[in-house]
Amino acid sequence: MSDTALTAPRSTNPFAGLMSGTLGPVLVVVLAIFAIWYVAAVALNTPFQQDMYERANQTDVPMSQLVRDTLAQERPVLPAPHQVIVEIWNTTVEKKITSKRSLIYHSGITLSSTLLGFLIGTLLGILLAVGIVHSRVLEKSLMPWVISSQTIPILAIAPMIIVVLNAVGVSGLLPKAMISTYLSFFPVTVGMVKGLRSPEVIHMDLMHTYSATRLQAFWKLRLPYAVPYLFTSMKIGMAASLVGAIVGELPTGAVAGLGARLLAGSYYGQTIQIWSALLMAAFLAGSLVALIGALEKLTLKRMGMAR
Repeated sequence: MSDTALTAPRSTNPFAGLMSGTLGPVLVVVLAIFAIWYVAAVALNTPFQQDMYERANQTDVPMSQLVRDTLAQERPVLPAPHQVIVEIWNTTVEKKITSKRSLIYHSGITLSSTLLGFLIGTLLGILLAVGIVHSRVLEKSLMPWVISSQTIPILAIAPMIIVVLNAVGVSGLLPKAMISTYLSFFPVTVGMVKGLRSPEVIHMDLMHTYSATRLQAFWKLRLPYAVPYLFTSMKIGMAASLVGAIVGELPTGAVAGLGARLLAGSYYGQTIQIWSALLMAAFLAGSLVALIGALEKLTLKRMGMAR
């Protein structure tokens, strides 16, 4: 083979280069979701639109007009993506943050109970995991209750928590945070138990050889091994905490928060408002999980465990 052939630059395909990374596949999935969404919106909104045509004695309506009308209904069965995007724009950029119609304002209310519940749930999960790992009695007596607690539907237990706490004079942010705690402590507990038990037997034997105490073995061996598991479980716990905060706003008849937006939208048939609140909640959850992921990379890098 000649030197020219060896040194000739390879032909590059822009599409192949785009799809080889992360951005390309994500864009393809997003475009597919939007396409399916538009098709579903037209299909689900068509019966009502045809009924409107019949009431107006309109016949032989072109398909193009039918599609346009189904995607522009005021209260559609399934809003089109552009309707939801416009609603989000109007309730974020076009509204003051302090306005009761601002999605940012309602997101802040939900975020506060989410973070408080997540913090309490994470601390509770870590404490339970440490106790379960170091005590056979707690493992046998407590772990089954931790697992069985998650079999109770959150929609059933949320009103009970609200009523009980209101009966003892506790209201406002804390009841919603307790529901978030209920959902977020479980993944942290299970993840930390797995992480604290992840050191190999040979490493534990080495700590015994050095006459290390249980506390020294915990700080120098068990906890570093458990950090990756902790961050993974925290991501799950954060998402669950947000769900708990939204669910906690439903039985209270809250007037603020993303749950309140969902309630108001369901009461008045404002499906566009419902979907905008749902997408805002998804964006909020994704942002919080991404923040935990960034913190995980930073922490593991500082520990020399970067993956």
